Amino acid sequence: MKEVVILGAGYAGLRALHVLQGAKGDFHITLIDKNDYHYEATDLHEVAAGTQPRDRISYPIMDVVKTNKTTFVQKEVATIDRDQQVITFKDQTTSTYDYLIVALGFESESFGIPGVEEHALEMVDVDSAEAIYHHLLKQMQDYKQTKNPDLLKIVVCGAGFTGIELLGSLVENRKTFAKAAGVKPEEIKLYCVEAVTRLLPMFEEKLSDYGISNLVKWGVNFLTGKPIKEIKPGVVIYQTDVESGATEALSAKTIIWTTGVSGSHVMADSAFSARRGRVMVNQTLTDPEHDHVYVVGDVSAVLDPATNRPYPTTAQIALKMGQHAAKNILRQMNGEQPIDFHFESLGSVASIGNTHAFGLVGKMAVKGYPASFVKKAIMDRSLYQTGGVKEVLAKGRFDFYH
Repeated sequence: MKEVVILGAGYAGLRALHVLQGAKGDFHITLIDKNDYHYEATDLHEVAAGTQPRDRISYPIMDVVKTNKTTFVQKEVATIDRDQQVITFKDQTTSTYDYLIVALGFESESFGIPGVEEHALEMVDVDSAEAIYHHLLKQMQDYKQTKNPDLLKIVVCGAGFTGIELLGSLVENRKTFAKAAGVKPEEIKLYCVEAVTRLLPMFEEKLSDYGISNLVKWGVNFLTGKPIKEIKPGVVIYQTDVESGATEALSAKTIIWTTGVSGSHVMADSAFSARRGRVMVNQTLTDPEHDHVYVVGDVSAVLDPATNRPYPTTAQIALKMGQHAAKNILRQMNGEQPIDFHFESLGSVASIGNTHAFGLVGKMAVKGYPASFVKKAIMDRSLYQTGGVKEVLAKGRFDFYH
């Protein structure tokens, strides 16, 4: 009996599991993750801002495991020996495989900027997102005692997709923070510091301007064209002039880092040929050096032949990659050759609150309330592809009208 091991129970891993569990064949599946739950990574900003509780964006992995075919193991991966086909865990135990799907997810990327890891809050999983919310509430409660204005300031470092969605959720929950601090909502000051001036380049300028202008109207202060040079305790140091190197400081007791992510450090620790934790895979999604190892999701880089650049890492492509890898493994076990991966984006929608969003559906621009309707439908579809009908009914977003 062949052994198929899936490392990681994120979008790609669980989509692969779904396909494999639905197939016939003489093989066993082992699913491995350091947590005993799956979480919707695209919704972490809502937990961080307190607009959704953690259990609304997560569910137990065992809910989707068919025990007659799959064994779930809760362990943290240390290294992968692809030559010996052995996985070593943090507790020094090991596991072997015949086919492997590596879907280990992402980590926060500091880009070597001093002080980021020590003094900024990261948002990379449910625990860290929930920690941000508890931190925010504590700052507001402390303000009642000290009246320190920096306690009312929230700085989001980075105006990418994640940073923009987080800002929208923070705006939405500003009344909660204001109540905890005993102040008016407009006294909660929101800032975003970003190195570039053209925000959200994945959208046409008119569309991205729509989202940014709404956030500005709601009180978000954007500092664009200001590369961050250092994070000190309670202070963001950013550059104001490239030629002179002049900098300014923005003080705040809450500094959230959303400037970028890299793939899991396990890739480098395991001697994969990886850049920022991402492996440039073959078009079949296999590791260039081992055709029984598939690398998918945030640890994978797949070349888009139209642009000759890797596709952006999104939940949408991770789901497609997980599905494709599973189907290719089934082909290999049947003595057939794996086929190439092709991806066409269905579009992308960014939420800036529960009833406001903007983005693309296919090539059509959508914004405002209709876009928020589409965003929730996308979230429900993603949930269905990893968790099935049960999880959609339990955790789905059906508040389309408010």
